[in-house]
Amino acid sequence: MGKFPYSIIGTSQDLFVEFVSSPAGPMLNTGFHFNVGNWPGHVDTAGSRNGTCDWLLSSESLRASGDSEGIFLSVAHWYPPHTSCTYLMQGEEGEIVRLYFPSFRINRIESPIQPIEGDCGESLTLYDASWPDDSRIIKTFCDTFSKAMEKHDFVSTGNALFVRFESKTGSYSGSSLYYWAHYDFFNNTKLGEPVPGKACDEVFASWRQSKGYVRSPLNTLVYKQGTASEDVQCLYRFVTDKRLFARVILTMKSINFKEHPYNQGPCSNCFEDRVDKLLVWEPLPPGNNSTSHPLSLSKAVQNGDATCFCNRLPQAKQIISKGEQLNLQLIVDQAHSALSYFKHSSPLFEATYEFVHGPLCGPPIIQPVIDGEIHYPYYEAIGYVEPPKSIRCIWEIKVNRDRDLWLHFERTKFASKSCDDGVVDLFLKGKYEPYLSICGENVSMIKELPILSAAELSPDGHDPSITIQFVGRTSPTRAAFKIAWTELFHLPRNQDGSLMSSRLIEGGDPNSIEGCEFSCPGDQGLCIPTRLVCNGVVNCPNVTSSKGSDLSDEAEELCKKETIPEINLTVVYGIVGLLVLLTCSCCIWLCRRCYKCCCSDDDDDD
Repeated sequence: MGKFPYSIIGTSQDLFVEFVSSPAGPMLNTGFHFNVGNWPGHVDTAGSRNGTCDWLLSSESLRASGDSEGIFLSVAHWYPPHTSCTYLMQGEEGEIVRLYFPSFRINRIESPIQPIEGDCGESLTLYDASWPDDSRIIKTFCDTFSKAMEKHDFVSTGNALFVRFESKTGSYSGSSLYYWAHYDFFNNTKLGEPVPGKACDEVFASWRQSKGYVRSPLNTLVYKQGTASEDVQCLYRFVTDKRLFARVILTMKSINFKEHPYNQGPCSNCFEDRVDKLLVWEPLPPGNNSTSHPLSLSKAVQNGDATCFCNRLPQAKQIISKGEQLNLQLIVDQAHSALSYFKHSSPLFEATYEFVHGPLCGPPIIQPVIDGEIHYPYYEAIGYVEPPKSIRCIWEIKVNRDRDLWLHFERTKFASKSCDDGVVDLFLKGKYEPYLSICGENVSMIKELPILSAAELSPDGHDPSITIQFVGRTSPTRAAFKIAWTELFHLPRNQDGSLMSSRLIEGGDPNSIEGCEFSCPGDQGLCIPTRLVCNGVVNCPNVTSSKGSDLSDEAEELCKKETIPEINLTVVYGIVGLLVLLTCSCCIWLCRRCYKCCCSDDDDDD
């Protein structure tokens, strides 16, 4: 028997081997040992060998071979006692390693060269490291007590996986641990901050990056990790501090789910149907006793604040948060996730995110008021905020029900006449294109802005509002403007078409409209509260002059008051004090004169 073993590999399903011996018989009278085995799907090991059986199996070598998976087999021939064979699977930065055994059998050692007493004469150990680090053992298989694990994925946490086979006994007939091992590499790069203990959850924080790109996991191995009772779920959280930014903008660019092989119909009810989907919602406010995302999501769905996607997008879809946090969750049905998406390189979805509305913008949401103002830049933040190179502000003005809205700009200044440097856009509810855009080129438009009707402010019948956006791309601190608005009432009309002026508040009329005490000029039937009349701000829209009895709320005739001389109380108090002082001085002088006179009379008597 020779010192080194030899392998004979056939290129087809049949192999004919003939042994011929001389009449003298076998050499040294030891005979020979012949093992026959099969090597399914034989592929040469893509790697480099150091010594007899120490292998370096790198992802670079595997790619160069043109194969998606590498293979190595158990030692299947004679080997001496204390044999050690190692396999280092080394990936590049950001990669992880998967190892699994399509075939694995564990038997007792049949032909040991040096028998031992005790357990674990031969072992196979897997390390989550690039060397045999005993503190990072994933699994150890022993010939005496272990159970083989076929088609189970052993996955590293880093870019290396180390496997070591050890035999204390040696063998004349091959290893007692017969395995056929497959390994491959996966890109586990995260675009955000990974969440410990989660396969694909990520956090995108504004203090790390104010804008960026997000997509489905690059590591398609996650689509194999769903269970029979749980779908594959990846949660992407976008968080900021309201002192930095007040809103998150998420723009869905594309969605490319495959057709569900077990569903007959298309997605009709995204929230309820068992389909692959994307959910977007805002979490519950900080400090809430129940901040876990399932409850937060159910609340958002109940309130109509959650968005669900399950079909391809005809165009990009933009979602703007009301607060400083936003959640995006990918849910893939486990019934077909591995079949459809494992080693599927195309992204299931692509999106961009941006944190906007910095301190110079002021409060992002304005609750309903009869009259209000937005100042840019926000005065309170000017002193402590470093001037940004660009800015994006998004204000939502909420409006009371059944009221029109009149916006008017005051003291408007842009960095330049180019709309590319700065622009103010007005968006009506449910519209993605701006209703009106104002910049340095057309700033004259602000003189006559149209009145927005209650129907335009609430096309869906829910809370009426309008969104105003300012984008400053060049020297945003050089821009300045004030946007004021007034909520307007509509007087109903009589059958002959005339306005029902009787509905104005007069003498506590029970049929009057509360808050509608002053009728604006014109035949539109607009009215405002009395407190807005003669307050120094024109609240009746687009009124340049007024004649006769049809007066504007700031008409000179209406606001003219009788001038009453102002009394300076300080002067009055000063005069009174001076008079008191003079009076006291006179009294003292008279008393002293009288005293002297009395004294002189006494002297004369003597």
